[in-house]
Amino acid sequence: MEGNIIVWKPEDGRRLFGKGYYGKPLGIPKPKSNDFNVPLILDLIEAMYLMEKGLIKVTMSGQELSADEILSHGARSYDRLRAKYWVYRDLREKGFVVTPGIKFGSDFAAYKHGPGIDHAPFMIQVRLKSDEFSAADIVRSGRLATTVKKEFTVAVPDPVNEKVEYVTFKWWKA
Repeated sequence: MEGNIIVWKPEDGRRLFGKGYYGKPLGIPKPKSNDFNVPLILDLIEAMYLMEKGLIKVTMSGQELSADEILSHGARSYDRLRAKYWVYRDLREKGFVVTPGIKFGSDFAAYKHGPGIDHAPFMIQVRLKSDEFSAADIVRSGRLATTVKKEFTVAVPDPVNEKVEYVTFKWWKA
């Protein structure tokens, strides 16, 4: 639904949320536990990761969707879906809790422990090696990150070597 996957059964949603802060319970902006009784809304990238891990199956109109079908659906609402997915997966595999970063003007927010437990120390923008990235872009993003007390990080996925490189900018007063 509009680039999201809905887990309709609250007990299934609670189980997923409890496994690593996946999704957001409907109508609960900052859940601190998996003690909720509403559907869970998963971001498309989260759903793809959970599918890859064998934790969910996604259906539409009663038909189970493959990862490729989800990718083609997602390409309509997500710019650079594959690149963002590689970064999301890499961060999750490194132990971070990753949430959409739209409220920070970035692609992702990455937590060490989880939303409601700690603040996300990193806001992450996904860029391709071919992207132009001006000094003004860096300053703009860095100022925003500083305002919300986060480190501005650029993630550059390399699909050929299946790895992601990160550049983190720290700001200090002289």
